[in-house]
Amino acid sequence: MPEAPANPEQPAAPSSEGAVHTLTGDFRTHDDFHSRHLEQNHTLIVLRPPGYDDDPNRRYPVLYLHDGQNIFDQATSVGEEWRVDETALGLITAGAIEPLIIVGIYNTGEHRIDEYTPTADSEKKHGGKADQYGRMLIEEIKPFIDREYRTRPDAASTGLGGSSLGGLLTIHLGIRHPEIFGKLAALSASVWWDGKVILREIGELPGKLPLRIWLDAGTQEGAEVIADSRALRDSLVAKGWVEGQDLVYIEAEGAQHNEASWGSRIDSVLKFLFPVPKG
Repeated sequence: MPEAPANPEQPAAPSSEGAVHTLTGDFRTHDDFHSRHLEQNHTLIVLRPPGYDDDPNRRYPVLYLHDGQNIFDQATSVGEEWRVDETALGLITAGAIEPLIIVGIYNTGEHRIDEYTPTADSEKKHGGKADQYGRMLIEEIKPFIDREYRTRPDAASTGLGGSSLGGLLTIHLGIRHPEIFGKLAALSASVWWDGKVILREIGELPGKLPLRIWLDAGTQEGAEVIADSRALRDSLVAKGWVEGQDLVYIEAEGAQHNEASWGSRIDSVLKFLFPVPKG
């Protein structure tokens, strides 16, 4: 089993001396999470929803996000943070989304490309450890989170999301493990990787899977990115996903390939993936 920190209930800790932190809400960190599938340890940061301690019987859906250091805290982010904490808490308080637990999985710097890509790219000379990363997530991180927090562990209550290579990773793992993840968010996905291998993977599917999928790209990311994103959308539609029902595709006007642009769309992502249940 994975090695958990000695105190899994420790508050989120500063990452560097003098850094300005912007964490908002009820956080827990789990440092140096060890996996038998990857050499590098990963930090996990967990946002619990408002009122988590009020009802010990209530259980919550979970959203796992890659590049976890960029989603909550300006002190750890590359560029602007996504402000997922402020956005999620505001939406929950307003009754606009279902209360949920959000788990950020830090990347490991120079090993990020290897861990986030499904194949080794002959031109890039590295990559191809996405399935090992997936085993860490499915066999180790998710069971750990399900033990330590009051989750709803079923696929329909479990989301996965990321941007750029993290978006590629999300689609790759999602279509391979629909029994684990029922909700996907791929922001500005790196469709280009290894000759657009993700399009071939979708093309090989026997049919539509029970997945609710958000796809997007920014209009300032370039014509090739937009073309690739449309191709990704079209490949899913060809398998049976329906835009406006279980698939959303957005071309965000003026948005660039950066954390600030992705953070500006997280409001809509959360509303689509975690709507308030009817009735």
